[in-house]
Amino acid sequence: MEFSSPDLDFRGKRFLLVGGAGFIGHNLALRLSQHGAEVGILDSLQVNNLLSLHDTHSAPNEHLLYEAMLQERLKLLQSAGVTMYVEDARDYHRLGRRFNDFQPDVVVVLAAVSHASRANKDPRTTLDHSYRSLENALDNSRGRVDHFIFMSSSMVYGNFQTETVDETTPCEPLGIYGAVKLGNEKLIAAYGNVFDLPYTIIRPSALYGQRCISRRVGQIFIENAIRGRELVIQGDGEDRIDFTYIDDFTQGILRAASRDESKGQIFNITYGHAHTLNEIAELVTSEFPGTRIRHTERPALVPERGTLNVSKARELIGYDPEFPVSRGFLKYIAWYRELFANFDADFLSGIGAQLNE
Repeated sequence: MEFSSPDLDFRGKRFLLVGGAGFIGHNLALRLSQHGAEVGILDSLQVNNLLSLHDTHSAPNEHLLYEAMLQERLKLLQSAGVTMYVEDARDYHRLGRRFNDFQPDVVVVLAAVSHASRANKDPRTTLDHSYRSLENALDNSRGRVDHFIFMSSSMVYGNFQTETVDETTPCEPLGIYGAVKLGNEKLIAAYGNVFDLPYTIIRPSALYGQRCISRRVGQIFIENAIRGRELVIQGDGEDRIDFTYIDDFTQGILRAASRDESKGQIFNITYGHAHTLNEIAELVTSEFPGTRIRHTERPALVPERGTLNVSKARELIGYDPEFPVSRGFLKYIAWYRELFANFDADFLSGIGAQLNE
């Protein structure tokens, strides 16, 4: 195997991804494997995954679409030799046994209810999946792992008071999701102080890319455009969001994992340039001519956002994002087209696909 950079050679390193079968985790696992790491995933498959898929209110054809994405995830992970533990991280003793089995050098915690509006609707489940899973992972990591990496969120900042925020910007989250993530960050820092646990906290923003079923805004735009439906924008569309392609994000995680300079640090890992929702909608509609755009009322608990400054990540860990939205969304759309091309004609007609318009 060839490695694109010597500092991203993880041969001999064992990474355990807690909650790692989701959108971010499986893409991260595949990239770590490409760079020589031995990767294990521990996931209950209950959140935005196979065991929760048919509990949603989406249409049957949508179930088929998302199930195809999830099956592709599992096939890719199997082909990459990733070890899969179907376990619930909220069970302290079962998690501990898997730590003993796998003996990780690096632990990456991604377990969470990964959608702000769902968190606001169901705080109890959000707290249960976030705090309990995190505390169990922290307690099993102290004194035995070299590096603990946590996926936080740009939602910890709340309303941006300036066009750009950096890691020193005060955090004032608006809803349950951001508040829980900020609480998680504080707990991790406490474990670092009390138990000398080396940690890194990562703050992403508006991630998009292949095999996501989380109903993020970019995913919804593309799926609606493919089906010949209108794109719905909440508000006037001038909200500015730092959209980040998944390949840039996983590059940032690998660079954080490869550098001692990342330990004890918080990093914004985004593209580093915000775009309006109107700009993203126009980019999608340019690929699907005739798609209409409709505006609705903006939810009160959606924070005013903007650009996340990534200078710290560039300087300390060599992070170098490569996918502006003009490149990343075109790759994302091309992936969707290829996915839909694998379905039969009855399925395609059932969802009104416009693959070649």
